[in-house]
Amino acid sequence: MLPLQGVKVLEIAQNLAGPYAAEILGMLGAEVIKVERPEGDDARGWGPPFVDGVATSFLTVNRNKRSVALDLKDPAALAWLKDFLRGCDILVQNMRPGSLEAMGLGAEVLRAINPRLIYCNLHAFGARGPMAMKPGYEPIVQAFAGMFSMNGTADGPPSRVGMQVLDLGTGVWAALGCLAALQRRHRTGEGCVVDTSLLETGLGWMGQHIAGFNATGRQPPRDRTGNPKLIVFQAFDTADGEIVVAAANDRLFAKFVAVLGHPELGADPRFRTNADRIAHRTILIPLLEEAMRRRSSAEWSALLEEAGIPCSPIHDIAAVKAHPQT
Repeated sequence: MLPLQGVKVLEIAQNLAGPYAAEILGMLGAEVIKVERPEGDDARGWGPPFVDGVATSFLTVNRNKRSVALDLKDPAALAWLKDFLRGCDILVQNMRPGSLEAMGLGAEVLRAINPRLIYCNLHAFGARGPMAMKPGYEPIVQAFAGMFSMNGTADGPPSRVGMQVLDLGTGVWAALGCLAALQRRHRTGEGCVVDTSLLETGLGWMGQHIAGFNATGRQPPRDRTGNPKLIVFQAFDTADGEIVVAAANDRLFAKFVAVLGHPELGADPRFRTNADRIAHRTILIPLLEEAMRRRSSAEWSALLEEAGIPCSPIHDIAAVKAHPQT
C-alpha cells in the first residue's frame, strides 16, 4: 500500500513545476486528476520530440494521472469544478498569478467550501513582494536569482543551467509542503495554504554563494566545471576525452596527486589545505591538467577508483542509458 492511497489531488497546472509536484504525489499513491483547457496543457506542444503527437516534456511530468478538459470560462464547468473540490484533499496550481482568484477559485473561497483543502501555489516570484504578480519561466528566474552569473567559463558570458532545475526543484518543494500540510491536517483537522516559488528555489540553490558574498562582498568567479570554493572538484582533459574528479578534502588530494605521479604536491605547503590550494589555484591547476593529459579517461578511471578517489567520465544520454547502474 502506497502512503498517499486515498488522498485525492486536483491539479490546475501546466508546463512543468505544478505538474511535477502533482506527479510526485501520484507516485506516492494519491489519485491525481489534472484539469486542462480544451486545447490542452501548453507543454503538450513543447517538442519535438513527440510520442503519438504529445511532447516528451509533457509526458515526463504527467504520469499517474487522469485528465479532464474544462473551459473554466464556462459557468457550468466552473460550478462543476467547485463542487468536485468539496471531495478533494489537495489542489495544486501554478496558473498565472491572480487568474484563479478572478474565477472565484482562490484559496479563501475554496477553503470556505472545503476547510480540509490544502491549497498549493507554485509561483514564479513568490506570494508576496513587489514582483508577486509577475509571471515567469525557468530562464527568467534563473537570470533574476543570480544563477546565470555562476555558470559558464571564466572568460565567457553568463550561462543558463541546462536542466529545468527551478521548475523541478520547486515541484519537489511543493510536494514536500503538501506532505507537511497533510500531517498538520491530521493533527488539527484543517487544511492550509502552501506557497512555493521558482525564486525561492533559486535562492536556496544559490545559498552557499550568497553566504560567501555576504562574508566577502565579492562575486564568486565562474568555472566551466569546477567549484570556486573547492580544489580538486572539476573536469580535466585526458588523452582521449574528459573526466571529472572530486578529491575535495586534504586526504583525497594527497591520494590524487600520488596517483598522478606527483606525491610531492601533497606535501607542498602551498597546496596542503583547501584554502592553500584556492590561494595558489593558478599554479596548481596547470600542473594537474598537464599530468591528466598523459593517460586516457578509462585508464584514469581505473587508477582513481582503485585509490578510492571519486571520479566519472562525462556521459551523454546514450551512455547513461547503457550503463548497468541505470
